[in-house]
Amino acid sequence: MSGNKKAKAKSEQAKGKAKEAVGRVVGNESMEAKGRAEQAKGAARQAKEKAKDVFKH
Repeated sequence: MSGNKKAKAKSEQAKGKAKEAVGRVVGNESMEAKGRAEQAKGAARQAKEKAKDVFKH
């Protein structure tokens, strides 16, 4: 997996976790849901890149 894409996936997951936590603390369900969605997007990106790596080798 290219370093840049891997970093982007991890960054999305981290931002999503932070958003979810803040949403939970302030009681904002919408922000919490957006955080979970961002985490899922990052995880999907990471899985896609890992699959590409498997087929390259």
